Amino acid sequence: MSVENSTYTARAQTALATNSVLRNTYMLLSATLLFSAAVAGTTAALHLPAPGFIITLVGMFGLMFLVQATANSGWGLLSIFAFTGFLGYTIGPIIDMYLQHFSNGAQLVTMAMGGTGAIFVGMSGYALVSGKRFSQWGGMLTMGILVAFVMSLIAVLFSIPALSLAVSMMFVLLMSGLIVYQTGEIIHGGETNYIRATLTLFVTIYNLFLSLLQLLGVFAGDD
Repeated sequence: MSVENSTYTARAQTALATNSVLRNTYMLLSATLLFSAAVAGTTAALHLPAPGFIITLVGMFGLMFLVQATANSGWGLLSIFAFTGFLGYTIGPIIDMYLQHFSNGAQLVTMAMGGTGAIFVGMSGYALVSGKRFSQWGGMLTMGILVAFVMSLIAVLFSIPALSLAVSMMFVLLMSGLIVYQTGEIIHGGETNYIRATLTLFVTIYNLFLSLLQLLGVFAGDD
């Protein structure tokens, strides 16, 4: 076999593997979104209390670490469903609050869901159609997310509504960029583990939804 043929074969195998990762990621992402939505809906319907700021942070980062640690084993699937189920539980009381506090709460939730879906499809589609790799975005996105996270902690601890609103706007932009980046990494073989890829994309959707819901509540909510 010639070197050229070997190179072509290697590229073909890489493409097939990448397509498999992309396919498996979207399948697992769909399943975890449905599971998380079911947990959120149940939590909201039963008016269960929010777990609290500290428990939410510890649970989120603890389960995120667990997913990363088990991503290469069969336990990874159990871990990702535990993580997404927990986040679903944290969303439930927030949705319930919007439904109770705003007369158009159901509309706000629906609009936030629709906006989240539209952004995800649009950003993923851009990454797929462009065929580009956006690895140069990695450092910028990481720094931006870190800054936004610290700002969100300050906004919560010191009850600064204006800062909280600014953080939501930042997260919409950052999560949109992260969708493009992560999809590009999957397509070009930078991410070969579909469980880790699902984790990243789920977190982007989670943050997008909450950010859009907060923005809609401020600008379109009817008390």
